[in-house]
Amino acid sequence: MKKLWDISPPIAPDSPLFPGDEPYSQRWTARIAPGCPVNLSAITMSPHIGAHADAPLHYADGERTIGQVDLTPYLGPCRVIHAIGCGPLVRPEHLAHAVNALPPRVLVRTCQKAPTAWSGAFASYASETIDWLASLGVKLVGIDSQSVDPADSKTLDSHHRLLALDLRVLENLVLDDVPAGDYELIALPLKLTTADASPVRAVLREL
Repeated sequence: MKKLWDISPPIAPDSPLFPGDEPYSQRWTARIAPGCPVNLSAITMSPHIGAHADAPLHYADGERTIGQVDLTPYLGPCRVIHAIGCGPLVRPEHLAHAVNALPPRVLVRTCQKAPTAWSGAFASYASETIDWLASLGVKLVGIDSQSVDPADSKTLDSHHRLLALDLRVLENLVLDDVPAGDYELIALPLKLTTADASPVRAVLREL
């Protein structure tokens, strides 16, 4: 069996939330008892909790929902690049050492330990880095922080470069134990027909 790295944080009521997001909650709608053979539950949550894929609809009215996007970018060869301590923005110079024969999926590790509580002091992508990666043939970018844009951004420059270049994105990954290098990415979003994002169970598999 090829080794797997689970790069998804746990989803629970105390999961870190971007301010304004709906927290995870669960209630039981049925429990095993005489006359009832199963446990059933209902959950409520923002689709941006935990590892997730943003849809173009998240940052542009009238754009595609997550159930309408092509699944191809979320499955296949991927490179994990370490840019730990790069500062507030991941710039091309932080990744340039690792772009030879780059696969079409790039995940960037920016911190030593994935956060377990909300903090706006996370690293995100500089918009020019999105342009540069796209010029190298990248179709999906990912990051181990809550957003590809700074927490206080109102213009969402990196998200809008993703939209203009038709790139997909994964946020809130856990890359703590993943060595830099090449893997197979498996991170398929749910076919949510009206949603602006979807949780993913993101894993990396050794090649």
